[in-house]
Amino acid sequence: MNLPLWVMAARPRTLSLSMTPVAVGTALAWATDREIQWLAVFAALIGSMFIQLGTNMHNDAVDSERGGDGPDRIGPIRVTASGLLSAANVKLGAWICFMIAALMGIYLVYVGGLPILLLGILSIFSGWAYTGGPLPIAYTPLGEAFVVAFFGVGAVCGTYWLCTGHLGPSAVGAGLAVGFLAGAVLLVNNYRDVEADTRVGRRTLAIVVGPHVTVWIYAVLMLLPFLLLLPIEQILPRGHVWPTLLALPPALLLIYRFLKEPRGRGLNRILVQTVQMQLLFGLLFGLGMVL
Repeated sequence: MNLPLWVMAARPRTLSLSMTPVAVGTALAWATDREIQWLAVFAALIGSMFIQLGTNMHNDAVDSERGGDGPDRIGPIRVTASGLLSAANVKLGAWICFMIAALMGIYLVYVGGLPILLLGILSIFSGWAYTGGPLPIAYTPLGEAFVVAFFGVGAVCGTYWLCTGHLGPSAVGAGLAVGFLAGAVLLVNNYRDVEADTRVGRRTLAIVVGPHVTVWIYAVLMLLPFLLLLPIEQILPRGHVWPTLLALPPALLLIYRFLKEPRGRGLNRILVQTVQMQLLFGLLFGLGMVL
């Protein structure tokens, strides 16, 4: 087995997108209820990470089969389209990842009951449906909404539920905040790939609304999390959100860079920095909840 090729297929550089919401949900549970179920949190973290890895691998294989990731691609190399791994093997790797996530889910359902079962089934199905099935989510303008729902609200609220056994508006607000930043990551990705995606018939949000509106949507997705901090602060019994405001200046700088960056390989750097912004936001938010 060629490990470097499988690492390329899995795209672990963005794994913080699935790790951050679990950390935020855990910190919020401590701030509101002083409750953390560490074993459940660990299982949720592993499950969330492997759903993302499975989604990435399935995306790599299916996009190649649909004619995407061709020579006009300006993003990182894809192993299936490049002939480095077969589509069948990469799909098998994706399903192994989904199975590992499902195994984690068995214990999580024992802890969290029916809501966690439904969330787990929907999460794994959506990971497959992102590029699979007759109407892949990635080929519609709904990709960003999918990311907000599952890499934000679902992951934060699910972790919070596992720790506390209930939900609250602060968990929903925190989930939206983290999810909007994850949605901004996908928006940069789709904006970068507009030409290649158009060629294979995709209708992503960046294609539908055009470049000018895409920039404004990115700005909104980056700034809404900071606006959500005020209502979250008002309903928290303990903990503070103000440390998270330290991430606002670099967020504003990133918006400016996205506005000025022409579509091309320079967007790869902005994509990575947007991933890092979500991680920074989550770390500062969690720090405020814990301290």
